[in-house]
Amino acid sequence: MPLRRRRAEGPRRPWWLVLLFATGVLAGVVFWAYSPDLPKDLLVERYANAHSQFLDVGGARAHVRDEGKADAMPLLLIHGSLGSLQVWEGWVDQLKDRYRLISVDLPGHGLTGPWPRGEYSIEAYTDFIEVLADALHLDRFAIAGQSMGGAVAWSFASTRPERVSQLILVDSAGYPGEGELPFTTRLARLGLIGDIGIYFKPQRMMRRALLETYADPAMVTPERLRRYSDLQRYPGNRQATLQRLRTQEPLDPTPIRRLDVPTLVIWGAKDQQVPVNTAFRLQGDIKGAKLAVFSTLGHAPMEEDPVATAAAVAAFLPTEPPRPLAPPTEATPPSADQPVAPSIVPEKD
Repeated sequence: MPLRRRRAEGPRRPWWLVLLFATGVLAGVVFWAYSPDLPKDLLVERYANAHSQFLDVGGARAHVRDEGKADAMPLLLIHGSLGSLQVWEGWVDQLKDRYRLISVDLPGHGLTGPWPRGEYSIEAYTDFIEVLADALHLDRFAIAGQSMGGAVAWSFASTRPERVSQLILVDSAGYPGEGELPFTTRLARLGLIGDIGIYFKPQRMMRRALLETYADPAMVTPERLRRYSDLQRYPGNRQATLQRLRTQEPLDPTPIRRLDVPTLVIWGAKDQQVPVNTAFRLQGDIKGAKLAVFSTLGHAPMEEDPVATAAAVAAFLPTEPPRPLAPPTEATPPSADQPVAPSIVPEKD
């Protein structure tokens, strides 16, 4: 039996050459994935419009739109996590002939950017809305919020009831432990991965988040995906988002049960983020709340079907602005010559 020849072994590559090659590949991937902030002026030019104004609200340069009928019912619109005031454009188109519609980019979102206060909790956003209302000279007004913005809306209504005439909750956050944490939240809480991940291109993350938001995947258009991704790259927004997602506490629903304001709950039955049973729970916990469920819509029904959802708003919300609440009447002190009746009249013997 002939002997087999041993395969000739080539020269081994030095370990440092292998390490250098691997480092180069990793650097190339990072360079490809890295996504720096975009210039503020570019984003303002791209996503502001003729109705946009920038107001100093508690030190933040807040992007606000004030549209519709100036002398009608004011309706303040609050978007959800990772959103912007553009999510309300469908309602503005449908309702601008009936109401005064005020939308705002919350701190850490849209064209507002980070807040010098450095807090992005529901309580901090509630304070922000109060300062915004003061800046716009709003005494009493209706307030609507979607998702996280819904929690801000009911928090404001529960802590400043004298300022809220009607409350509209759209697929609102309300109770702890509802459904699975969104992908963006899970990613942000992965320590170093979250620290690095916020600087990668946001398109893939945003596409996944939007596919969980809408019942109809056709809503994830290139234009919408680009807007969400671009606004995440507004200077300071990604750092604010990371802080908010890491520090947010479970909601305390106790104030919901104390609400005593006319309330409309709007929900998409195909919501993958906050299940529709939450809508019925809110209706049960809020005295006299009305409910409108849309069977084919998801977590952002005001975007997926602005016509039908705005019609529900129009049927609920009056067009006349609310009157300021009368201050509590004080008892008139008795005059000097008027005898004061005793609080307890003694019995006769």
